Amino acid sequence: MVTPSMSSQGHGMAGRLASAFINSRLTPLLMLVSILLGVGATVILPREEEPQITVPMADVFVAMPGASPQEVEQRVTYPMEKLIRELPGVEYVYSTSRPGESMVVVRFYVGTDPEDAIVQLYTKLYANLDRIPPGVSNPLVKARSIDDVPILALTLSSSSLEATELRRVAAQLDEQIKQVDDVAETTLIGGLRRELRVELDPSRLAAYSLSPAAVAQALAAHNTASRTGQIDGDLKSIPVKVDAFLHDPKELGQVVVAVRQGRPVYLSEVANIVEAGPDPATYVLHGTGPALESGHEAGLQQAVTISIAKRPGANAISVAEAVLAKMDKLKETYLPSGVELTVTRNYGETAAERSNELLYHMGIAVVSVTLLIWLALGRRESAVVAVAIPVTLALTLATFVLYDFTLNRVT
Repeated sequence: MVTPSMSSQGHGMAGRLASAFINSRLTPLLMLVSILLGVGATVILPREEEPQITVPMADVFVAMPGASPQEVEQRVTYPMEKLIRELPGVEYVYSTSRPGESMVVVRFYVGTDPEDAIVQLYTKLYANLDRIPPGVSNPLVKARSIDDVPILALTLSSSSLEATELRRVAAQLDEQIKQVDDVAETTLIGGLRRELRVELDPSRLAAYSLSPAAVAQALAAHNTASRTGQIDGDLKSIPVKVDAFLHDPKELGQVVVAVRQGRPVYLSEVANIVEAGPDPATYVLHGTGPALESGHEAGLQQAVTISIAKRPGANAISVAEAVLAKMDKLKETYLPSGVELTVTRNYGETAAERSNELLYHMGIAVVSVTLLIWLALGRRESAVVAVAIPVTLALTLATFVLYDFTLNRVT
């Protein structure tokens, strides 16, 4: 005979469900499985400091060479803003007009499907190409997302290397970082790109009856590479390639730009060749104080930063650890003497700290509530709470895995 306290008669659905679990011998096993699922979920869930929020964004670039900012604003930016605002789901439109260029930033409402938003934007712009004024380029659309924010920043600094050499070292490391799993995009900030600049001398050009266009044509013909054929034999096929790319000032100066009276005219005779980079658009300086223990010299040094973004849904901690582990292996091979590698941003480390802090506070909350129930209602009721809350939290974390959520301090 079932006791009145254990009977399900007279109870609603919740009462019958509770009674079934109370009387079932599988309940302890289900509780244990729930706890194990929760522990497993905390291990495999991607950890982030902030939740994955779907906010579709896009940058639209339009060029109008030779136009002033006022002309760009009136003829390009305002009409394009008006056109984009007609799209459904657009929340904000920001614009910047610069000499010869217009940039419009489009942001859609939270929760809008990113693919649908970008397709609608493309369709709207390219359906109105007939409205583009003369001298204006077609729009270039670049989609943006929350995951474009870098999770890791590595800074190379040196007091002995030139800015061009420092950027070259950073570019070599950048190619290796791109091979790490779940790395979506990398960006080099600072330094100078290496360039060979040809400064033509008008008087010397006139002496040889040469025009700048003729010199440019000769340079284009010499600075190329092509496959000329292959050599077959002995069960082998060897491709033959002519590589005529120009790499240094001396080689560039030996380019023949014309023939006058049976004598070749070299580029060095009509121009000055300078090895330099373009005017820098960004500057990066890395400074350390005298108390730093790693042996750096105190003061500012020129630097180049490599920013690294992860793929959507990837674990920020795992990606950051994988990149740093690869950097430890590549230091001896790719870093010359006098170059220091410093981690100036590690989103994975902060995400781990926030996630661990969240789990710690959840544990404190469970213990605190259990103690309060014990003091107010008694030992039996507090035991029920001490079991029910962890099981509920564990099942919640297991559900996060099914819905591809991340472990963060918000959700």
